[in-house]
Amino acid sequence: MAEAARPPQDGTGPGAGPGALRVGILAYPDCFASEVFGVPDLLTMAGHIAGPDAPGYRVSVLSPRRRVVASGGAALDVRPLREVDVLVVPGFELLPDTDPDARLARLAPEIAAIRAQASAGTAVVSLCVGAFLLADAGLLDGRRATTSWLHAGELARRCPGADVQPEHLVLTDAGVTTTAAFSAMYDFALDLVRRHSGARVARTTARVALVDDARTSQTPYVDHRLLPQPGREFSQRVMRRLDQGLAEPYDLAALADAFGVSTRTLLRRFAAETGRSPLSHLQASRIRRARHLLETTDRTVAAVAAAVGYRDPGTFAALFARHTGHRPSAYRTAFRRTAAAGRP
Repeated sequence: MAEAARPPQDGTGPGAGPGALRVGILAYPDCFASEVFGVPDLLTMAGHIAGPDAPGYRVSVLSPRRRVVASGGAALDVRPLREVDVLVVPGFELLPDTDPDARLARLAPEIAAIRAQASAGTAVVSLCVGAFLLADAGLLDGRRATTSWLHAGELARRCPGADVQPEHLVLTDAGVTTTAAFSAMYDFALDLVRRHSGARVARTTARVALVDDARTSQTPYVDHRLLPQPGREFSQRVMRRLDQGLAEPYDLAALADAFGVSTRTLLRRFAAETGRSPLSHLQASRIRRARHLLETTDRTVAAVAAAVGYRDPGTFAALFARHTGHRPSAYRTAFRRTAAAGRP
């Protein structure tokens, strides 16, 4: 197994004297190693930027176990559980064939530790699907929460007492913070730096680390094709027909006629299988296609709007902003792919 690089431990970080914020990273078997190291690394940079006389960050990697091997076979240097100001719970790989119940059952010691820290008044933070551990610890009941958009539906199913809001990157409710996937750990860390060390230090840290400190939503990153599908034949056929005619006007009566049912029956069956209306699906597909065109072509916003079925660019822009959090031109600036690189 590979020996992992070790994040700052037990006060070794810059500015880790009196007044330092005590941050504990809760390590557990197969947690994402990058999420164990990412927050401490950014806090280390922030401590250097703040200077030796400013209160810094005392970071420890903690575990109720004596030995922890994270993702990729990274052996972690862990310390026993202790009192901290902030406890950060990293995520783990949640594959389609993963049994969350069995996975979380093996993490009973960590879930008990999360519950105990919260009861002691510690601020608890989850990264990505670390929210599932917080849910099993009972911390999300009655609170607003977020997680990776890909797994938000499963979190809501497992924790019906939580108000899961997958559009958020970072969401704090009554001392419990949850974040979106993977890179959202940096959004959280910058917010922590902003509150502990000030806006200047957070801004400079973001610039030095090449981290975007202006993101507010994970909605622009959602790809509905990757979301779990109900697998019902009727709705799948309706969705395929809608997706094949994105530029055509929406005509509910014609759509129902094409499938030999009444409009009322179509709406009822589609909603029963998908939880939404055909028009909602069409709008989401149109926005997904528009995002692709804005990222990869030089078409004007009006031309993109027309290509996905909107004659009025203003109506299209308002709908696009509602779905993505960006006006079309701002989205293109933020997510444009270069022809040479083929990536953002």
